[in-house]
Amino acid sequence: MREGAQLTQAEAGHRHEVFHTDCPARDVVDHVTSRWGIWVLISLRNNDLRFYELRDSIQGISEKMLAQTLRALVQDGLVWREVEPTSPPQVTYGLSDFGQDVSEPLTDLFNRITQRLPPRGPA
Repeated sequence: MREGAQLTQAEAGHRHEVFHTDCPARDVVDHVTSRWGIWVLISLRNNDLRFYELRDSIQGISEKMLAQTLRALVQDGLVWREVEPTSPPQVTYGLSDFGQDVSEPLTDLFNRITQRLPPRGPA
């Protein structure tokens, strides 16, 4: 492998050129690592949640940002969306198999960080 050189698809054994700006994988990475994307994936790691439950589990996120983040993650195939035909409609979100795969290392990273942080004093 050449130091400092980008790997070609053949060298890397991958389907996408992730260092190229037009690579679709970059969009997925951007959505996963966005300010709210990682929190949505971590929140859904153990449970399927309704929109309001997801909103309540992620402190500081607005409904607008949650809706935008979910729309991107659903479009990327990381999250599934199910609408129950009730009045008003109830929308439930969960991780797809792809989302589970992606969330595992994020959960590991989250756990490593929280285990290494010093304890917080009284608030």
